[in-house]
Amino acid sequence: MKVKLIRHTSVDVPKGICYGQTDVPLKETFPEEAAVTHNRIATEKFDQVFTSPLSRCTRLAAFCGYPDAVRDDRLKELNFGEWEMQRFDEITDPRMQQWFNDYLNVPATGGESFMMQFQRISSFLDELKEQGHEHVAIFAHGGVLICAQIYAGILKLEGAFNSIPPYGEVIEIEI
Repeated sequence: MKVKLIRHTSVDVPKGICYGQTDVPLKETFPEEAAVTHNRIATEKFDQVFTSPLSRCTRLAAFCGYPDAVRDDRLKELNFGEWEMQRFDEITDPRMQQWFNDYLNVPATGGESFMMQFQRISSFLDELKEQGHEHVAIFAHGGVLICAQIYAGILKLEGAFNSIPPYGEVIEIEI
Protein backbone atom coordinates (compact mmCIF):
# COMPACT_ATOMS: atom_id res chain seq x y z
CA MET A 1 0.00 0.00 0.00
CA LYS A 2 1.27 3.45 -0.92
CA VAL A 3 0.75 6.11 1.74
CA LYS A 4 1.19 9.83 1.16
CA LEU A 5 2.05 11.54 4.42
CA ILE A 6 1.23 15.26 4.29
CA ARG A 7 2.34 17.64 7.03
CA HIS A 8 0.22 20.68 7.83
CA THR A 9 1.42 24.15 6.84
CA SER A 10 3.16 26.71 9.09
CA VAL A 11 1.57 27.45 12.44
CA ASP A 12 1.13 30.93 13.87
CA VAL A 13 2.87 30.17 17.16
CA PRO A 14 6.05 31.85 18.44
CA LYS A 15 9.23 29.77 18.21
CA GLY A 16 9.99 27.80 21.34
CA ILE A 17 6.35 27.22 22.32
CA CYS A 18 5.33 23.66 23.11
CA TYR A 19 2.01 23.19 21.27
CA GLY A 20 1.62 19.45 20.51
CA GLN A 21 -2.11 18.67 20.62
CA THR A 22 -3.29 22.24 21.16
CA ASP A 23 -5.43 23.39 18.23
CA VAL A 24 -3.29 26.35 17.14
CA PRO A 25 -3.91 28.73 14.21
CA LEU A 26 -2.06 28.71 10.90
CA LYS A 27 0.02 31.57 9.52
CA GLU A 28 -1.49 34.13 7.13
CA THR A 29 0.57 32.48 4.39
CA PHE A 30 -1.71 29.42 4.52
CA PRO A 31 -3.24 29.91 1.04
CA GLU A 32 0.16 30.13 -0.64
CA GLU A 33 1.67 27.25 1.34
CA ALA A 34 -1.42 25.08 0.88
CA ALA A 35 -1.41 25.70 -2.89
CA VAL A 36 2.16 24.35 -3.10
CA THR A 37 1.18 21.24 -1.13
CA HIS A 38 -2.00 20.79 -3.17
CA ASN A 39 -0.02 20.93 -6.42
CA ARG A 40 2.21 18.12 -5.16
CA ILE A 41 -0.76 15.75 -4.73
CA ALA A 42 -3.28 17.14 -7.25
CA THR A 43 -2.92 14.25 -9.71
CA GLU A 44 -3.08 11.53 -7.05
CA LYS A 45 -6.08 9.19 -6.80
CA PHE A 46 -6.54 8.04 -3.22
CA ASP A 47 -8.71 5.13 -2.06
CA GLN A 48 -9.14 6.85 1.29
CA VAL A 49 -8.01 10.09 2.93
CA PHE A 50 -7.42 10.48 6.68
CA THR A 51 -6.59 13.47 8.81
CA SER A 52 -5.77 14.47 12.33
CA PRO A 53 -8.86 16.18 13.78
CA LEU A 54 -6.82 19.28 14.65
CA SER A 55 -7.75 22.24 12.45
CA ARG A 56 -4.24 22.75 11.09
CA CYS A 57 -4.63 19.39 9.34
CA THR A 58 -8.35 19.41 8.49
CA ARG A 59 -7.97 22.86 6.94
CA LEU A 60 -5.19 21.66 4.62
CA ALA A 61 -7.13 18.50 3.75
CA ALA A 62 -10.17 20.61 2.81
CA PHE A 63 -8.03 23.01 0.75
CA CYS A 64 -6.61 20.03 -1.13
CA GLY A 65 -10.12 18.81 -1.98
CA TYR A 66 -10.79 16.43 0.92
CA PRO A 67 -13.21 18.22 3.27
CA ASP A 68 -14.67 14.85 4.29
CA ALA A 69 -11.34 13.20 5.13
CA VAL A 70 -11.78 10.66 7.92
CA ARG A 71 -10.73 12.21 11.22
CA ASP A 72 -8.83 9.94 13.59
CA ASP A 73 -7.59 10.99 17.03
CA ARG A 74 -4.63 8.62 16.70
CA LEU A 75 -3.19 10.99 14.07
CA LYS A 76 -2.77 13.85 16.56
CA GLU A 77 0.64 15.25 17.42
CA LEU A 78 2.48 14.24 20.62
CA ASN A 79 0.50 15.12 23.75
CA PHE A 80 2.65 17.43 25.86
CA GLY A 81 0.09 17.48 28.68
CA GLU A 82 0.75 20.23 31.24
CA TRP A 83 3.51 21.71 29.07
CA GLU A 84 1.20 22.65 26.18
CA MET A 85 1.41 26.32 25.13
CA GLN A 86 4.36 27.07 27.42
CA ARG A 87 7.80 28.13 26.26
CA PHE A 88 10.11 25.11 26.52
CA ASP A 89 12.78 27.23 28.22
CA GLU A 90 10.29 28.47 30.84
CA ILE A 91 8.81 25.12 31.89
CA THR A 92 9.77 24.62 35.53
CA ASP A 93 8.50 21.05 35.85
CA PRO A 94 11.33 18.95 37.36
CA ARG A 95 10.36 16.11 34.98
CA MET A 96 11.37 18.24 32.00
CA GLN A 97 15.04 17.23 32.28
CA GLN A 98 14.06 13.56 32.56
CA TRP A 99 12.01 13.98 29.37
CA PHE A 100 14.88 15.71 27.55
CA ASN A 101 17.21 12.87 28.62
CA ASP A 102 14.81 10.13 27.46
CA TYR A 103 11.83 11.51 25.48
CA LEU A 104 11.44 8.08 23.88
CA ASN A 105 10.23 6.56 27.15
CA VAL A 106 9.48 9.39 29.60
CA PRO A 107 6.07 10.98 29.09
CA ALA A 108 5.52 14.72 29.39
CA THR A 109 3.72 15.47 32.66
CA GLY A 110 0.08 14.66 31.98
CA GLY A 111 0.97 13.73 28.39
CA GLU A 112 2.76 11.00 26.54
CA SER A 113 6.22 9.78 25.56
CA PHE A 114 7.36 9.37 21.98
CA MET A 115 6.94 5.57 22.28
CA MET A 116 3.33 6.10 23.36
CA GLN A 117 2.76 8.21 20.26
CA PHE A 118 4.55 5.64 18.11
CA GLN A 119 2.30 2.89 19.50
CA ARG A 120 -0.89 4.79 18.61
CA ILE A 121 0.38 5.58 15.09
CA SER A 122 1.41 1.93 14.68
CA SER A 123 -2.07 0.87 15.79
CA PHE A 124 -3.60 3.15 13.15
CA LEU A 125 -1.27 1.84 10.41
CA ASP A 126 -1.83 -1.81 11.44
CA GLU A 127 -5.57 -1.25 11.09
CA LEU A 128 -5.08 0.55 7.77
CA LYS A 129 -3.16 -2.44 6.36
CA GLU A 130 -6.07 -4.73 7.19
CA GLN A 131 -8.49 -2.54 5.20
CA GLY A 132 -6.88 -3.44 1.86
CA HIS A 133 -6.37 0.04 0.43
CA GLU A 134 -3.87 0.59 -2.39
CA HIS A 135 -3.25 4.35 -2.08
CA VAL A 136 -4.00 6.45 1.00
CA ALA A 137 -3.36 10.05 2.05
CA ILE A 138 -2.80 11.12 5.65
CA PHE A 139 -2.83 14.80 6.67
CA ALA A 140 -1.00 15.02 9.98
CA HIS A 141 1.86 16.43 12.05
CA GLY A 142 5.65 16.24 12.07
CA GLY A 143 5.75 13.67 14.87
CA VAL A 144 3.16 11.51 13.13
CA LEU A 145 5.14 11.59 9.87
CA ILE A 146 8.25 10.54 11.78
CA CYS A 147 6.40 7.67 13.48
CA ALA A 148 5.00 6.45 10.14
CA GLN A 149 8.47 6.51 8.57
CA ILE A 150 9.89 4.51 11.49
CA TYR A 151 7.01 2.05 11.10
CA ALA A 152 7.84 1.71 7.38
CA GLY A 153 11.54 1.14 8.12
CA ILE A 154 12.69 4.40 6.51
CA LEU A 155 13.92 6.06 9.72
CA LYS A 156 15.54 4.56 12.79
CA LEU A 157 14.00 5.26 16.18
CA GLU A 158 17.14 6.80 17.63
CA GLY A 159 17.69 10.26 16.23
CA ALA A 160 14.44 10.28 14.26
CA PHE A 161 13.60 13.78 15.47
CA ASN A 162 16.54 15.06 13.48
CA SER A 163 14.36 14.29 10.45
CA ILE A 164 11.28 16.42 11.19
CA PRO A 165 9.79 17.22 7.77
CA PRO A 166 9.16 20.87 6.86
CA TYR A 167 5.66 22.33 6.96
CA GLY A 168 3.61 21.32 3.93
CA GLU A 169 5.96 18.41 3.12
CA VAL A 170 4.66 15.36 1.25
CA ILE A 171 6.40 12.04 1.87
CA GLU A 172 5.50 8.70 0.31
CA ILE A 173 5.99 5.44 2.17
CA GLU A 174 5.19 1.86 1.26
CA ILE A 175 3.54 -0.37 3.83
